[in-house]
Amino acid sequence: MCRLSGTRPLSAACSMDKKNERRPRAPAPGFTLLELLVVMVIIGLLAGFVAPRYFAQVGKSQVKVARAQIDALDKALDEFRLDTGRYPTSEEGLAVLSAAPSNEPSWGGPYLKKGVPPDPWGRPYVYQQPGSHGDFDLLSYGKDGRPGGAGEDADITNW
Repeated sequence: MCRLSGTRPLSAACSMDKKNERRPRAPAPGFTLLELLVVMVIIGLLAGFVAPRYFAQVGKSQVKVARAQIDALDKALDEFRLDTGRYPTSEEGLAVLSAAPSNEPSWGGPYLKKGVPPDPWGRPYVYQQPGSHGDFDLLSYGKDGRPGGAGEDADITNW
């Protein structure tokens, strides 16, 4: 046993006994499992409200891109007609806007800076000449890739 004189131990052995005494532990820094679960539930709820609105906007933007591409292709086809005096045939298709046809000496292209783009859903645009709605028909079948439809699945046309 150690003798204490006032508040100081008398020997080094006594000071060792004091260090070995058990003290209550301070809580470890960090988050508890419950706190992490609460945060994850809140993030999940926010994602549930925000994600549908965000993805609806993505669909609308794809339709806008298709309309802009059809408008650009329409103008390129008009330039082709001004140079050659005719629209490309359905067999020639939109490829003649980027590469000269072998039988057209007055071709003044390329009429597009890059090749003919696919529609925003990765499918080629449909080109028909003569068209049933004008000199030619240019369209994308929309998200579903089938004629008709509504919303994002609706056909996007040049007429």
